[in-house]
Amino acid sequence: MNNPSLVVPDALQPLLDLSKIIGKVGVPQQTLDLVRLRVSQLNGRIYTLPRDAESAAAADERLPMVEDWRNASCFDDAERAALALAEAATQLVGADDPVPDEVWDAAARIFSEPELAALVIHIGLVNLWNRVNVSTRQVPADWR
Repeated sequence: MNNPSLVVPDALQPLLDLSKIIGKVGVPQQTLDLVRLRVSQLNGRIYTLPRDAESAAAADERLPMVEDWRNASCFDDAERAALALAEAATQLVGADDPVPDEVWDAAARIFSEPELAALVIHIGLVNLWNRVNVSTRQVPADWR
């Protein structure tokens, strides 16, 4: 099947518009990118990260370290809070409290309410895209 967002008439543009709106709230694009990659990793969605020097320079060089973000010293407190929230909100199955207060509170201390709302919507939207792409076996995507 072709990508469902292309099969269902008029489905793609609202999803793209939502991404654009999220990007205007104030969460740094680098943070949104880190969250997108981590959520995608958890969902089995593969991205082709840049390997050549020119492309890598244009991307965040920390992308290959996202999977091990807890042990990597290159992520700041805001990025760590966003990544922890992204993991908790993505891995809902099997947890009595999937998004524990300490994870939520850490993010709420750093991000304003609109930024936190944008992060939650972003996490949900990335999960939607992952599920659509994994379900229909879309080919691995280039990072950008």
